[in-house]
Parts: sequence; C-alpha cells; structure tokens
Amino acid sequence: MTERCTEILKPDAPHSAPINQVVLRHDQRHLRRKLLHLINDEMVMVDLKEPVMLAHGDLLLLGNGDCVEVAAAEEQLYEITPRNALHLIELAWHLGNRHLPAEIQDNRILIQRDPVIQTMLAGLGAGVREVTARFQPVRGAYHTHGGHAHHHG
Repeated sequence: MTERCTEILKPDAPHSAPINQVVLRHDQRHLRRKLLHLINDEMVMVDLKEPVMLAHGDLLLLGNGDCVEVAAAEEQLYEITPRNALHLIELAWHLGNRHLPAEIQDNRILIQRDPVIQTMLAGLGAGVREVTARFQPVRGAYHTHGGHAHHHG
C-alpha cells in the first residue's frame, strides 16, 4: 500500500526519525502532486495544496505519522569561481539574465553543465570546472511569460 504525504516538515521541526529516504534531482524537487519512489522501492504519493520546492533534508510527513527524508541527488555541474565579490555579482547577473537555475554561494556559483554557457563564462573571465555535487538553486518566483513558465532565481 502506498502511503500519502500532505505536509512537508523542515529538518528543524519536531519529528520522529525518518523511516526511509527519497533521492531527487533539483528539477524533481519542485512538486505539488507526485508519486515518489523511495530508496527501498516503496512509494509515497505527495499530494499538497500548493507547489513546493523541497530542499535537501526536508521531511515528508506521512499520514501514519512517519517521516521520509528528502535527499538532493548528486548532479553534474559547473563550479564557477569569480575574481572577486563584484565579479561574482556580475556573473550571477549574466546567468540570471538567461533564466538559469543557479546556486549562489559566497565564493562560487553552481549551475548545470552547458558548453555554450561555459564558453560565455570563460569569456567573462570566470574560472569554470566540472564538479559533481548536490544542487540547490536559489528559490524564486514562478510565473509565466507569453504562455511558458520560468523560474527566476
């Protein structure tokens, strides 16, 4: 029997120890209603009132009171390193202008691999190297432009 989840808990909320785990890429963690396959091949039906963007460590609260931990999958990314803080802001602007999901940190930006974007970044003087890491892009507003949806990070 498939358990049902109608509530998401943050890791710091009171909860029981997770009984299972689901591993999802960043694009799989934006959901409202979806059947998820857990690491032990069981399934959970997530059925929320509104769409959410799950983060690594969030918990799916099941109808029986148990919890399932959300784990961010390792993804193939570019690590972008700037010359300085102002350069980081400039690089973030160029990536945001292209509507690219980006994880922005103090000294680097992570994005999904794209050879065209890699060439652009190198031309802007950024350091770019391939990495494999968990990816948590900046959460932003979802809205539409001319009939197609965009996520603005």
